[in-house]
Amino acid sequence: MGKSLLEQLPGIVATGKRQAAQVLEQLEGRNRVTLQTRELVIPSKDTVATDLFTQADRADLQSASPNGELSRLIYGDNLLAMAALLAGDQNTSSMRGKVDLIYIDPPFDSKADYRTKIILPGATIDQKPTVFEQFAYSDTWSDGTASYLAMITPRLVLMRELLADTGSIFVHLDWHVGHYVKIVLDEIFGRDNFTNDIVWWYYNKMQGNIKTFPRNHDYIMFYRKSASFTFNPQKEKRLEPIRQIKRVWSSETKSLVNAKGDDGKVVYIDSTHRTIDDVWRLSMLQPADKTENLRFNTQKPETLLERIISATTDEGSLVADFFIGSGTTAAVAERLGRRWVATDLGKPSTMITRKRLIDQNAKPFLYQAIGDYQVEQARSTLGRSFRVGDLAKVVLDLYGALPLPTEENVNGSLGRLPSTRTLVYADSPSKLTTVSTLRRAQGYRDSKLGGFEKVIVLGWNFSAGIGQDIASLGDPNLEVLVIPPDLLDRLKKKGADKLAAEVRFSSLQFLQAGVISRKASAGREELRVALHNYVLLSPEAINLDDKNRAELQSIMNNEPLALIEYWAVDPDYDGEVFRSVWQDYRGNTGNDDDALRVITAAQIDLPIHDGPRRVCIRAVDVFGYESEVVIDRVEVD
Repeated sequence: MGKSLLEQLPGIVATGKRQAAQVLEQLEGRNRVTLQTRELVIPSKDTVATDLFTQADRADLQSASPNGELSRLIYGDNLLAMAALLAGDQNTSSMRGKVDLIYIDPPFDSKADYRTKIILPGATIDQKPTVFEQFAYSDTWSDGTASYLAMITPRLVLMRELLADTGSIFVHLDWHVGHYVKIVLDEIFGRDNFTNDIVWWYYNKMQGNIKTFPRNHDYIMFYRKSASFTFNPQKEKRLEPIRQIKRVWSSETKSLVNAKGDDGKVVYIDSTHRTIDDVWRLSMLQPADKTENLRFNTQKPETLLERIISATTDEGSLVADFFIGSGTTAAVAERLGRRWVATDLGKPSTMITRKRLIDQNAKPFLYQAIGDYQVEQARSTLGRSFRVGDLAKVVLDLYGALPLPTEENVNGSLGRLPSTRTLVYADSPSKLTTVSTLRRAQGYRDSKLGGFEKVIVLGWNFSAGIGQDIASLGDPNLEVLVIPPDLLDRLKKKGADKLAAEVRFSSLQFLQAGVISRKASAGREELRVALHNYVLLSPEAINLDDKNRAELQSIMNNEPLALIEYWAVDPDYDGEVFRSVWQDYRGNTGNDDDALRVITAAQIDLPIHDGPRRVCIRAVDVFGYESEVVIDRVEVD
């Protein structure tokens, strides 16, 4: 008989602390985790009624540094994101001890359905969790609650490191795991720093069943970092005023006085507000609420986060959420004048949050990703001292390629398909596959072993404009394929020998877009841009069943631009940071009434700019895949 959960708990906590300690030890080393800025979002969504002055002011922000005190939306594993925030980099300082409030609402139901419904014109696609989400979730619940505690423990340790001495953390759970996590929180933050066990009673009038009481509340555990913490008592309006006795004492006689100063009297007052206690009577989001409800599973009402943020932070404070869901914490923090950091492993979460913040006209913020995600996965799977050549050999073998002789093999990355004149080049997970990589592969094709007829490049991470680069090379004997992003997780679980028949290398997505015109008049410029076509990567790479895959293929063939979820324009792209000064996305009906499609042509008003512009158009499809087109030297017509 195996150990009970209570017997396993000390070992789980000790292992989690060791894992967190390893992360902290690596903060100063060359292998520290970094963040890559994918976009500086300067919210200016497309509308019919354009505010030229607002657009001009925001366009001027293009010249601003993308670093500093900007809020951050981060896509990726929150353990890696926290490691990067603690480490800092050459542009931003460490956030260690600088976060004033952390609120997390981690998944706490092993049987929950985290599929995403994507409503497209004429079809609804039922997408299962992405590969990253799927493996993270399976790891979280592989051994039930024990696995869940193993996941949450090192993350809570890092959260404590991020908290300021006057900071607080709120952990939102329910009956599934709440009581077990309470023990872990006591160990990490200290029992004396446990402040409140808040009951969120959402009075949904659930009927339960014949043998149980209805479950109508969640737990929110409130811990402080130290005895000196920020707290602002909150009040709420009573449904009906009540009459209360107010006792007023004389400082001289120690006796009660009334308003006239007579001894022995009390004052009666009508109380219209009450101090909020640890039972919060706040309704869940209702289906009829079209202004706030984003139809996102597990979404929480803004009133809940408004109460937490108002109670434990002041204006200008820094708020963090590492399981953001639909972005409620970031949205409320922004509205209340707080800076924020929001992270999630789910692409749908970061996509919804970005749109939500643009919708509310947020201040400029950064959209970032883990800069070396695949490298961190490789270190986890193959050990901290893994060699790129070892991984390349595994990838080539799974693709069916035989390695070239050692003297001809660059870092072990080259192979050939048996009985063909086809060279295969497996790129490194530690860098982006760019047009330079493709040219290098063309060189290998022409020079290795007397020359090959064709070269296939297998890549992990690609520059956003790689599709445009492939088209511009115009080489029919160059093929570029995507290494499955879940490959390292699958290797860890099954081993390479069991994967050969299952691994599928997919084609890349590709955007076609361009500048229609650039006109100048009276100190302003009008830039017109348009989307022309979009080619999605192989549907086999998306986690769909056969029926949904067939419906997706039909849309790809008949209306490919209907797959675009979000697109943005940087009219002065510097090649480093994409600064979006104009955005449109599905659900933005400010220009038309079609919530299922983006507009495909845009008119952008800009300050006058001397000389040619370098325009970057970036699009994200409904599955979260990015593509971009860069148009160099756009002159005034």
